[in-house]
Amino acid sequence: MLWLELGCVAFLAGVVDAVIGGGGLLQLPALFTLMPGTAPAVLLGTSKLSSIFGTAGAAVQYSRALRPPWRMIWPAILLAFIASLVGALLIAQIPAEPVRKILPFVFLALLIYCWRTSDGRQERQSTEVYARTARQRAGVGAAVIGFYDGLIGAGTGAFLKLLYVRGLGMSFLQAAAPAKLTNLASNLAAVLVFACAGSLSWSLGLWMALANLLGGVCGSQLALRFGNAFVRRAFLLLVSVLTLKSFWDVYV
Repeated sequence: MLWLELGCVAFLAGVVDAVIGGGGLLQLPALFTLMPGTAPAVLLGTSKLSSIFGTAGAAVQYSRALRPPWRMIWPAILLAFIASLVGALLIAQIPAEPVRKILPFVFLALLIYCWRTSDGRQERQSTEVYARTARQRAGVGAAVIGFYDGLIGAGTGAFLKLLYVRGLGMSFLQAAAPAKLTNLASNLAAVLVFACAGSLSWSLGLWMALANLLGGVCGSQLALRFGNAFVRRAFLLLVSVLTLKSFWDVYV
């Protein structure tokens, strides 16, 4: 029964993560709630193992349908991997509580910025996407978010999507493939660290990974079918929920 419940949660997390990012915010609390006697590091590692499959499935779907700007995003992918590796290695040395207290205000700032920015500012000329400054912005942003993913990870997919949308002028749908590919790299780095430390439940993680993969494929198909307007509305809804949830978890 436990595995069935976690499988359903992993599937739903895969759908949410593929469309807008932030699926781990569904999956990780479920693991902590349903498996209270398990070491937190094992739950974190198991959640990462599950998420990487859903992220990979969504990345493949988006990359087939939407051509990613490889020249711009490959440095971001590499830097996200390295930074996430560092973050995961330092997870025991850096106190998470101060970061958790700041996170709600980060979500709130993102929400206000997204609501105040019109759809017309989402599209720019395609040549700008490949500019050197765009690659630099993507690299710096991906490094910061990748480090955060290795250290904590809550809402990483949403942060990455916002990086490509607001920082580089892509639409929400255009940002799907770059965000997923970058997130895949940061997830992989964290999983390698957790695996080397023995902080994984391989059997449960692979079971949830299968469900997460199916969810990721379904979610990416939904986004591709209904287009940018649907993804943008879903993104704003998720960030609103994340803002309320993070304030509740930390301050209530």
